[in-house]
Amino acid sequence: MSDVYDLHIDTDVTVQLSDCSREDAQAVFDVLDHTYQGEDLAAPGPQAAPTAPAPTVWTATFDTAAGRHEEVEAAPLTGMVGAVLTGGYHAVDEVEKVLAGAFDIQSLQSVSGDQETEARLLLASR
Repeated sequence: MSDVYDLHIDTDVTVQLSDCSREDAQAVFDVLDHTYQGEDLAAPGPQAAPTAPAPTVWTATFDTAAGRHEEVEAAPLTGMVGAVLTGGYHAVDEVEKVLAGAFDIQSLQSVSGDQETEARLLLASR
C-alpha cells in the first residue's frame, strides 16, 4: 500500500444519494463540499429527457480530514433524499453531523464491519 492510501483510509467517506432530483443531490453535495474537500465528485450533470423512469444514484467521496469544522446553514430540498454513507466509523459520524446541521435526518439503518461502517439516512428540509 502507498503512504497516500494509508493516510486517507480512515478519513474518506463515500456518499451515495438516491431517490432524489438532480437539484436535491446538488444541494446535499454543496453542503458537504463547503465543509470537506470533494475527491471523486460526480456532480450532477445535465440530464437527457428520460423515456422511462430509471433509478439514479449520485456519488461523491469526501476526505473528512480536510474539514472546516464550522457551522453549516440549512439547505432546502424539494423532497426526501436517501443517503448511504460508507467509510471509517469516526469519518461517517462526522459527515452525519454535518448533514444534521443542514437537514432533518432520520437514521434508517447502520451496518458495521471490522474497519468500516455504512449508515443509511433519509434527509429532508428543515
